[in-house]
Amino acid sequence: MAKVQKEKNEESKSKSAKPVIDDAPVKKAVKGAAAEELFEKDELTEFKKAKKAEEEEGISRMIKDVTARKAATESSISTENFDWDAYDRKGFGEGYSTKDRETLLKKYEGTVTTINESELVVGTVVGINDRDVILNIGFKSDGLVPLAEFKDMPNLKIGDVVDLFIEERENVMGQLILSRRKAKLLKGWENVQKALDNDTVIEGFVKRRTKGGLIVDVFGIEAFLPGSQIDVKPIRDFDIYVNKNIEVKVVKINYTNDNVVVSHKVLIEKDLEQQKAVILTNLEKGQVLEGVSKT
Repeated sequence: MAKVQKEKNEESKSKSAKPVIDDAPVKKAVKGAAAEELFEKDELTEFKKAKKAEEEEGISRMIKDVTARKAATESSISTENFDWDAYDRKGFGEGYSTKDRETLLKKYEGTVTTINESELVVGTVVGINDRDVILNIGFKSDGLVPLAEFKDMPNLKIGDVVDLFIEERENVMGQLILSRRKAKLLKGWENVQKALDNDTVIEGFVKRRTKGGLIVDVFGIEAFLPGSQIDVKPIRDFDIYVNKNIEVKVVKINYTNDNVVVSHKVLIEKDLEQQKAVILTNLEKGQVLEGVSKT
């Protein structure tokens, strides 16, 4: 029994005993890694110091070179006896005689047109793209006009000549600003005024009917044709004249309201007067004529 108890005690001691681990190699490896990392940091710091010193040396060398060149230039050029008046007189065109300069100036003036803003000029189409039309008016630069302003010219091509209005000689970008729409309006008002002054018969296009009459397009200006001025007899249906051409005379212009009044009736009355004059001229005593009773 004592032997069995002794074996049990030895077995219990062997189970409770903890294994002993030798960590000396691990500690040694950790110390080695830390030392290696510290060594790498020292190398990086030394590299940065060397790089900074090299850059500072290069900058210092550049400053010395510039200073030396500046000193050499100042020592070789003396401004004590320098003729500043002669220097100011010298410039572009020096060496040309007065006659040569006058000849060149005339040639230059012949190639550039003097223009003013809000002026009506004639331009030539020199280029067309998807958005704009490029036009030359003889100025130092070409102008651009949106292609949308040429809707009434579907066959527009390079070389065509059109009227243009100068909005700006140069905008903030140095671009010549032109407008064909404003040129058409300005030209239209001029033609309307001439038609009124000369009592000229002009042709218009009836765009639509409106209250009390019709809207007629003459030279790009919308004019009003009153219902009472369409014919010598009353007109009940104005729609029969819409989208048709009609001959009219300008009878009134109101620039304050941009209003133009035209008449077709005056043309009919004039024709009737001429017919009446012819009939009266050919009347003879005892002549038998046919007539129509109106009442």
